[in-house]
Amino acid sequence: MLNRKQSLEKLSQTDQLDMLVIGGGATGLGIAVDAAQRGYSVALFEKNDFAKGTSSRSTKLIHGGVRYLAQGNIKLVVEALRERSYLLANAPHLTRVQQFVIPAYSEFDKWFYGLGLSMYDLLSGARSLGRTKILGKKSTLNRLPGIRRKRLRGGIAYADGQFDDARLVISLALTASDLGAIVLNYFPVEALLKENGRTIGVGIKDDISGTSMAVRAKMVVNASGVFADRILEMDAPGARPVVMPSQGVHLVISRELFASDDALMIPKTRDGRVLFAVPWQNAVVIGTTDTPLDNISEEPQALEEEIAFILDQFNSYREVPIQRKDVLSVFAGLRPLVKVDDAQNTAAVSREHTILVSDSGLLTIIGGKWTTYRKMAKDVVDRCIRLAGLTPVNCGTRNLKLYGYDPHVFYGDPLSAYGSEAAGIRSLIAEYPQLGQLIHPEHPFTAAEVIWSVRNEMAVQVEDVLDRRFRLLLVDARAALEAAPLVAALMAGELGRDRAWQEAQLESFGKLVQSRSAD
Repeated sequence: MLNRKQSLEKLSQTDQLDMLVIGGGATGLGIAVDAAQRGYSVALFEKNDFAKGTSSRSTKLIHGGVRYLAQGNIKLVVEALRERSYLLANAPHLTRVQQFVIPAYSEFDKWFYGLGLSMYDLLSGARSLGRTKILGKKSTLNRLPGIRRKRLRGGIAYADGQFDDARLVISLALTASDLGAIVLNYFPVEALLKENGRTIGVGIKDDISGTSMAVRAKMVVNASGVFADRILEMDAPGARPVVMPSQGVHLVISRELFASDDALMIPKTRDGRVLFAVPWQNAVVIGTTDTPLDNISEEPQALEEEIAFILDQFNSYREVPIQRKDVLSVFAGLRPLVKVDDAQNTAAVSREHTILVSDSGLLTIIGGKWTTYRKMAKDVVDRCIRLAGLTPVNCGTRNLKLYGYDPHVFYGDPLSAYGSEAAGIRSLIAEYPQLGQLIHPEHPFTAAEVIWSVRNEMAVQVEDVLDRRFRLLLVDARAALEAAPLVAALMAGELGRDRAWQEAQLESFGKLVQSRSAD
């Protein structure tokens, strides 16, 4: 359970931590889990909500990366395929195997991609999710209804992993807390504390209460993703930027417009990327782009040309094109790529992670990909042990079951994302039947889940619930806006907030919905 009051009490009783982590995305929370599992004292502070940024805006795939194989980055592919297997085993309530089909419009493409994906299987070894298959035209059309028929020669079918990114971040936060870590959201870092030129802690502010405080630690880790340069600027004003931000945009459409249980993979877009259309949460996620950015924000906006690009590339594979009005929502995420001065485009920049240690001892991690978060965390904690002179303890996260672990969960169950904790929500509804009410008639989320998110998952704003504890904003922006008043009222009752708070929340959430709309 994530309990703000208990976490603050524990923090007040702590003189010095072994590690302090800045950033509550996949990387930061992975580090907190690893450190706590080894028995070190650790606290994590996130300036917004957990997974507010990049970690909730992926293509929902845990994969080795077929594109990286084509680039010849075998090391990254092998590492990611290994980590994929650990994640599927340790969080079955949030992950599953997904089948993909690549349509081929020439015999060369059919056998070229078939051979490449057979290599993907080979690199997976005993962790393979199933053999690649060459499909005939009829089979490809059956598996991808609505695909363009003209010149179709067949297809290639392969298997990879899928997950709920934001819910997995919440599971990591719960796991870290369960292992003894202090985990807090809405706690921005205002300053780095120095002593004799060394970083010895941070000055932080509780955005909920307005209270500021200082926290000391033997090691401070900057895992703030695309905002890493802001922390480095605190450490050394004028520091050279190390992050090359790249924007990835996704469109969400109804399953009725892509009525397949298989995902579509377009192997080569105009900019040299791959494009996916992935069935997910009763919708279809299509993406992504790779657009270099000079300026970053906490709520990145899709560019018109990015939306048009995705529609154009997706429609080039369809018999009947989809229209702009068919898009239910749009979301954009920023990749914290390692800055390369001579890079011609961000699509070619490596997705491997880099660890930097400044003169003051501040450790920064940038780069990487969702699938390899656990390995990234291991590398960071190993480095912290050496730098801080901590008693060495081996990493034990390879087989660590994440919070909510349930090997018997049914992926189609509306409460599957909670895993073993779903029983608690059902008990809540049994005790208070009115909480079984749906927050929107077209979606399966209940009032009980809103209460659960506040009591057990540190949700404090309407956005936290509708965008990340539930994924309603992502799959249906209009429905999320319609559900917001009920969610605000339920949260106000739990948090002791007044009508003015509800109105402010609804105004803020309305602006967010507008930014995620395709209109």
